[in-house]
Amino acid sequence: MKKILACMLSILVLFSLLPNTTHADELEGLTLEKEMRFMMERGIIKGTGGKVYPKAEVKRSDFAAFLARTLTLSKETPDFIDVNPSAAVAGEIGAIQKSGFMTGTLDGKFMPDKVITREELALTMARVLEVHNYTRTGQDIIIEDQKLFTLNGGVSAAQWLASVDLMKGGSGTQGSKSFLFKPKDTSLRDQVAAVLYRFIQLEENMTTPEPPPEKPTEPEQPNNPNVYKVASIQNGKVVETSAQYADYAAALKVLSSSNDLRVIVKNHNIIKMKTGLAFAADTKANTTDIYEDAKLTKKFTYIQEGREMKHRGSGPDYVIVEVGGKTGYVHHSDVDLVPKELITGRDFFVSENGILHHSTYNNMTKKSGSYMAGPAPAGLVEKRHYYSYDSVRYTDEAGRVQATQYQYFQFLSARMPTSYTAQQLNQVIQQLLQERQATGASRYVNATTKSKLVGLGEKLKTLETNNRVNALFMLAAAIHESDFGISEKALTCNNLFGIKAYDSSTKVCEKTFPTPEASVNSFVADYMNKNYLNPMGAYANGAVTGNKSVGANVRYASDPDWGAKIAGHLYTLDTKLGGHEYKKHTLGRIDYYNANDGINIRTSPGVSPDNVLFTYMPKLLGEESMFGYPVIIVDTLKLANGEVWYQIVNDMNPVHNGKATPEYGYILSDLVTVTSNRK
Repeated sequence: MKKILACMLSILVLFSLLPNTTHADELEGLTLEKEMRFMMERGIIKGTGGKVYPKAEVKRSDFAAFLARTLTLSKETPDFIDVNPSAAVAGEIGAIQKSGFMTGTLDGKFMPDKVITREELALTMARVLEVHNYTRTGQDIIIEDQKLFTLNGGVSAAQWLASVDLMKGGSGTQGSKSFLFKPKDTSLRDQVAAVLYRFIQLEENMTTPEPPPEKPTEPEQPNNPNVYKVASIQNGKVVETSAQYADYAAALKVLSSSNDLRVIVKNHNIIKMKTGLAFAADTKANTTDIYEDAKLTKKFTYIQEGREMKHRGSGPDYVIVEVGGKTGYVHHSDVDLVPKELITGRDFFVSENGILHHSTYNNMTKKSGSYMAGPAPAGLVEKRHYYSYDSVRYTDEAGRVQATQYQYFQFLSARMPTSYTAQQLNQVIQQLLQERQATGASRYVNATTKSKLVGLGEKLKTLETNNRVNALFMLAAAIHESDFGISEKALTCNNLFGIKAYDSSTKVCEKTFPTPEASVNSFVADYMNKNYLNPMGAYANGAVTGNKSVGANVRYASDPDWGAKIAGHLYTLDTKLGGHEYKKHTLGRIDYYNANDGINIRTSPGVSPDNVLFTYMPKLLGEESMFGYPVIIVDTLKLANGEVWYQIVNDMNPVHNGKATPEYGYILSDLVTVTSNRK
């Protein structure tokens, strides 16, 4: 018996000395075996009961732990109400909460047991890339199932991660840069391991040169405008270190490795910051040009000096910004970067009595203004500050979206005629002028008789009938551009629309018209129908007032709120006339992007070689693909083959190439998302 026990003990000792093959058995042959083993060896992914379960779904708590270990974050105590501070991964969840990479719900919950989706994973990793100072890329990536995304920033995060090979998904049908991302699929442990493994490789493979040692501070080195420096923010000032770096990459590495340093400067100008706001700088043209590409060759819009833009990052030759829901690139010299510690003011939105007001701030003049934008989105707390760069998504100070709403008149096609008569338009003009006159302001003295808007109703309705341009839209634009018809340009030049009044202009009358009616003629014929509302026009971005991503606002005016302000006037006009037009129609946006051929609108439902009415030119859809071409949906038709088509208002001029154009066109419903339902 003793011999048997001794033999069994020897066998047990022998097996205890053999390498553990449990993980090997579990991972053997997996596509992502290498990535899983790597993450296990680093202690980032751990097992339970000798197993790691590579095909198990990953909970939010699991991913928080994996990410915290990947980034070697110090453990912190979380303050989520549904996370037990004594839980095994509470410290990692706290670290991720403090870093801001993952957030919870508005009622303070983290939802640790909720399985993380691919969209949530992409959003989190995009925040990591941003904090680690990677340049946002991927705007040319096509996500074919983007309609399945529901989170703010999800699509752009997926594009970014695909462009740097962290996450992609299945191959798409539109070439090597198109993917099926499957955003609502759950994330599995081996897939998460692969994403984090690739991030580690991305970090370790950076070829940034080692920065040279800091030079002695005494004697002080003369300023060299061609070198880079890093700086901290102390007592409201930018304090540069004495070290000088010959290239941007070396300075970036130093900035990224320090918690105290906040910015990179060149010739005493901030060209890179960790957090803060971007503002259009003082330039010769008094505007800042914004480009689609990092080479700064494809201008898509411009913005008034001093106005705020969302800061998205920097490169050695450009700053990345967001305006009107679209990401773009700006020359360093054309933008002022203001670190969070030095901000003196910014734009914000406030809901008061159900109406949304936008307070604007100019960083050059340090002056504020405000306007009424329309009905406030549901969910905004009265008198609390909210922020938006596109007048659609409204966030709190932490950047979390609190409400999404397309202001109806801002995204209503100007091709749809108004139901109000010329007499009603003249009456509301007089009512508005009487209100201005009653304020007692000197410029509004005798406004009811001297305003150049008086009696324009008949002219506006005639132009509407003959040119397919909404009369109420023309009136609202004139009210905005001419200060109710009593601006100096209006009174002296009969110019109601700021025509030829460029930001750099110094003359009162860059363009004079014989009558106010002639000014309206020019606005319609020489601008709206020639280049802006017309889908074949040089500046066609949709037949709406819009913002800096879509509509006439993209190129007609440098004011990023031009479209929103006119929409506010439209809402006021409609309200005074009885509110018969607000949400009278169902609105939508075209979500499909085809970089080569654009989007065909057809003369009848269905596809055939001879029923193309016109083609919308290729247009980037903006953040979250929320700013494709706007349409008015008139009717829905179902074909025998099961396809559903929308009848939409035709954006073309009433006459094209000498031929009358139809009032309506047709588009496959799968290409359109409804943004506003009719009442």
